[in-house]
Amino acid sequence: MNIGIIGLGDMGRVYAKAFAKAGYTVCGCDLPQNFEALQADLTPYHIRVLEDGKQVARVSDLLIYSVEAEHMEKVVAETSGSIKYGAIVAGQTSVKHPEIAIFNKYLPADVQIVTFHAMHGGAFEPAGQNLVLIPYRTDKQAYQRMYDLFMAVGSSIVELPDYHEHDQIVADTQAVTHVGFESMGTAWASAGFFPWENASYLGGIDNVKILITLRIFSYKAHVYAGLAILNPYARQQVKRYAQSESELFKLMIREDENAFRQRLYKARDFVFHESREPIVLNDTVMEEFAFHGNEQERKPNSHLSILSMVDAWHHLGVNPYDNLIGQTPPFRLRLGIAEYLFKNEELLEESIKTAIYDKSIRGDDLEFHSAVREWSSIINYGDMEGYKKHFNQVQAFFGDRLQEGQKQSADMIRQLMKK
Repeated sequence: MNIGIIGLGDMGRVYAKAFAKAGYTVCGCDLPQNFEALQADLTPYHIRVLEDGKQVARVSDLLIYSVEAEHMEKVVAETSGSIKYGAIVAGQTSVKHPEIAIFNKYLPADVQIVTFHAMHGGAFEPAGQNLVLIPYRTDKQAYQRMYDLFMAVGSSIVELPDYHEHDQIVADTQAVTHVGFESMGTAWASAGFFPWENASYLGGIDNVKILITLRIFSYKAHVYAGLAILNPYARQQVKRYAQSESELFKLMIREDENAFRQRLYKARDFVFHESREPIVLNDTVMEEFAFHGNEQERKPNSHLSILSMVDAWHHLGVNPYDNLIGQTPPFRLRLGIAEYLFKNEELLEESIKTAIYDKSIRGDDLEFHSAVREWSSIINYGDMEGYKKHFNQVQAFFGDRLQEGQKQSADMIRQLMKK
């Protein structure tokens, strides 16, 4: 099977190399200005870099579009007339509603459509990573060829029968998860301090929060913007997260401890009532990946970001454990720290008391509250450019710390995967 990839960015290159290593014939293309650099990078893997998408489409038995979601329609429209008769076509976007609509509009009727979503970033090889495989317009033989292809590169395949189900899961595991960590990063940037230099963010859960925040901001804004704005289910879930955070923050300002506690314990009983296989986050694992600082100097933290997420799951009627079939490392870690907090009654009570009475962290929580509102508004308005601009401003604040955060978070993810 000849495999063609239109779009040789981070993810396109990762999969081009993986397919080539598995013995497949691979070609691809990208923007003209990247031609020589891609040739130098991919020729050692016997991957042909062609000049444009039409050339790639004409020779490919499997054609994969690995381009930014906002450019998908333009690229498909330009290349669809060159697709081989009976070829398999797939998209690598993270939101399938707009992708499927574009395929329906432009692809020839004879084309088989089996799309997929790799649930990892470009820093990871496909082997051992979750990959969602979704049939749309296909016969059994074409679907089996796609299944065999990803088995050959070592993907951990999750089969979903419908792209609607995929987008619902992704709204929780990616869009809302990212907003939570993006809001933390925005709050720290607005307050003008690095969290690892503040005693309220040292040790345990906060190690995970800091590393995943840095990891998210080390990637490209357009990826997260597309996930949040193009997914029809994301706006509802992000809006609920913002509402949960706002309602909890109002209870904190009023110092209404009883209502605050009752609400959180109801959420705990809904999300964590069943006996589930734990995420295996413990003190040893979390302390191993301390970014900076001495855990002995730690001050209590309200963990408002985590409290708000569990409250939002409760009000949405979402059980996050069910969505682990489409998990990403940040989502798994976010559920892990929520589980760690809510199943440790002593720590949960410390969090509640801190949220209600500790004025020394109230200013940080106000910054977080403002950040959640900002991100929620941008997503609700569908402001793609505003999202990217906001993201890039926070990214610039953390600067060269992002590379170290990405490395340590990758090490932490690998360690947890082993466990």
